[in-house]
Amino acid sequence: CRYDEKDSVGKRYRRMDAIGTPYCITVDGQTLEDNTVTVRDRETMEQQRVSIDELHTMISRECSLNNLLKKLV
Repeated sequence: CRYDEKDSVGKRYRRMDAIGTPYCITVDGQTLEDNTVTVRDRETMEQQRVSIDELHTMISRECSLNNLLKKLV
């Protein structure tokens, strides 16, 4: 886990991509309004809004051994 507020969001994503961070979680103004964060997948560049309450479950599922093995096949 790494907190970073230097530079634009795009530059922050590029830095995280360069060091191999699989998922970036972005807390922004909308987070305060609806308790969601943006989760960005490094492999697909896909971004989705996820409820903070569901974040742990989502990250656990995506980083599970079964899911990682499926990506290798």
